[in-house]
Amino acid sequence: MPSLWKKIQNLFRPDSIETHHDASLYNIPAIHEIIQRSEAEKNDYAQWRQTLVRRRLVDWLSQQYAISRVLPNDIDRVETHDHASLLDFLDTPSSKGFVIHFYKTNYSLRDTTQFFDYLKEQILQLEYWPQISDTRTYNRPGWVETVERHYLKPKPDFLNQKSLVNQRFGNITIENILRNNQPYHLKFRVNSYNDHLFSQPKDFHELMQAILA
Repeated sequence: MPSLWKKIQNLFRPDSIETHHDASLYNIPAIHEIIQRSEAEKNDYAQWRQTLVRRRLVDWLSQQYAISRVLPNDIDRVETHDHASLLDFLDTPSSKGFVIHFYKTNYSLRDTTQFFDYLKEQILQLEYWPQISDTRTYNRPGWVETVERHYLKPKPDFLNQKSLVNQRFGNITIENILRNNQPYHLKFRVNSYNDHLFSQPKDFHELMQAILA
């Protein structure tokens, strides 16, 4: 069990590499660009947001999260030799989140990209602002990896500068990871501060209820 938990934690590391090669050789992106959605992409997202695919994906994630809170061994798994899970949840004092292993599902590149943007949109309704949205492309051993990232931070409260900094849930990173332009992982990670300058973070359960409403 400790080795499994270590593997799950590694999944949430930025630019994690599942290889025994020297990671430093592959952590420099060949391409680094800011994400700028075209009008056509924005219109397609608006259409996708109304589809049953979006609703089913949100409902499934909500159901799996609820199961993980009481029966973590009962979340959906793939019928393979290792009965690998379709997703994993991270729960430590300073970091919480989930990773969906989209390469084990039938969801399309369109679905995973739109869901990636959907999660960002949901977070923006919770008094957050987008720090950066970018994409990095890496030459990995055996494949090309593309990492789309939304990084969001709580909006500052300028009216209460003398009080503790309201970190709300913490800083949020969403990553849509592709291998050879095919869906691989989607990572959602919340990092909070344990510091006397910051307020206590809100409960992660409240965040999940808000983004999956």
